[in-house]
Amino acid sequence: MDNPFRTRGLRHAGGDPRGLLDRIEAQLGERIEEAVEMAALHLLVELRRRGGAPLPQDGNPADRAEFEALSGDLLSWLCRTLTAGSSGEKRQAPGDFGRAAADARARALREQVFLARTLPDYWQRFEGRRAAFEEARLASPAAPRGLFKRLFGR
Repeated sequence: MDNPFRTRGLRHAGGDPRGLLDRIEAQLGERIEEAVEMAALHLLVELRRRGGAPLPQDGNPADRAEFEALSGDLLSWLCRTLTAGSSGEKRQAPGDFGRAAADARARALREQVFLARTLPDYWQRFEGRRAAFEEARLASPAAPRGLFKRLFGR
């Protein structure tokens, strides 16, 4: 019998050996990473507008590096602030999940996936902490531009 539902959402893909829980966790990780990157891009554009700098351009390595640094800072901020006030058990477990990951960003994403699975109001907390991060960044003074940039307006 064919599946009566039109969605392919969580159905088992042909060559995917992972189980349902692993696929759900992977999709949750992708959603969190996407939310962090969208927030960082929005903030980068706002910072540039407020500073009078040109908007980021696709393919520009300096813009890409600034975006990656900003998204990494946001992810670190989320890890620090979302676990503040949690019980000792919840504060220990994300670090255990992160040890398996190779780099700091992957560990931070694993921690966010764990928190999303264990905190019933994770997305509300995420949005609140994201907004606080954005507000703090927008309120801080802009980094001083270099001498040549000030002289030539670039």
